[in-house]
Amino acid sequence: MSVTIADIHAAVEHWAPSGTAQSYDNVGLQIGRSNKSVSKALIALDLTPQVVNEAIETRADLVLTHHPLIFKPLSHLTDTSLVSSMALTLAEHGIALYAAHTNLDAARDGVSFELARILGLSNVEFLGGLKGSVVKLVVFVPTSHIDDVQNAIHAAGGGQIGTYSSCSFSHGGTGQFKPTPSSSPFLGHAAGDLVKVSEVRLEVEVARWQLPRVLSAMMDAHPYEEVAHDIIPVETEFKNAGIGAIGQLSTPTTLGAFLDRVCSVLDNPALRYVGDPSKSIQKVAVCGGSGSDFIQLAQKNDADVYITADVTYHRFFDVLDQEGMPDMALIDAGHYETEKMTEDLLVRWLSTQFPSVQWVKTNSRTSPVKTWTASDV
Repeated sequence: MSVTIADIHAAVEHWAPSGTAQSYDNVGLQIGRSNKSVSKALIALDLTPQVVNEAIETRADLVLTHHPLIFKPLSHLTDTSLVSSMALTLAEHGIALYAAHTNLDAARDGVSFELARILGLSNVEFLGGLKGSVVKLVVFVPTSHIDDVQNAIHAAGGGQIGTYSSCSFSHGGTGQFKPTPSSSPFLGHAAGDLVKVSEVRLEVEVARWQLPRVLSAMMDAHPYEEVAHDIIPVETEFKNAGIGAIGQLSTPTTLGAFLDRVCSVLDNPALRYVGDPSKSIQKVAVCGGSGSDFIQLAQKNDADVYITADVTYHRFFDVLDQEGMPDMALIDAGHYETEKMTEDLLVRWLSTQFPSVQWVKTNSRTSPVKTWTASDV
């Protein structure tokens, strides 16, 4: 049985739900039909003309990128701009385009976890959680149907807490209702007497982006015409998505030695940083791509050093104490450099999920940014 883009989308959604993407982002299928069969796919951090040509030459059915080609709606699909020209070329050759961006940034074992892995960190966890991402669903179910409703909610994604699934709490009690003349009650009769029934209060945590699907499954499984339920906002953070990552080096090292490691692992000979190269470090926070907004989060988590990209000049001052000395080292290792390993991550993960598809990493360096090194005088 052939693998379709819809199959690939479903797998990616399970790992990195689109509901975790930032509001400005545009993830998922950008070009193509969801029922298209895929036998070969090209993986790249960005879509460039070189990647487009590579997809055509290698007869790829799909290009899967980290950064979306289309962030904003296109008013014209012509060859008059880079974005629309590449979109048009892919469409003309029947090649689909899919993007997994900030949803993959936020995923457990996603971009930042992979950055932490290649830098040699252990005991890795999220640097921060996604606040406001979880609600508590409470529903009252007759005891005769508790298993049906509970199983339906769990199958739809409710009750996922970290590495545990099918999590819920239930407590028995007595419910009552009096059917009106226009009702069609599961128990009792229209315009009948007051009905009292043994019911179970079922409580389940649900990620906000899964709530519509969970509610639909709950309603389908519940026998009542009117289902009594509550949706309660909670401060609990979703355990399977978050911001950045933080972990430990196996042994302490100096910042200078660690800077050399970062240069080597990320293949970046020039790093911008603040810190004392002789200082001992062990606890390391990372955020692939633009992560300067999370400097204070790294400080709050007592990181010795924070690695990210796109740090503006004034943000480097945020790690200085009242005497102008850095209380945490801060490294800008480059946007492309802190995310390019995403190509290997996607090839590895997708090959496991869909071994019948040929997953190929691009041969192109997709970043247009280069570093000029002055010649010896």
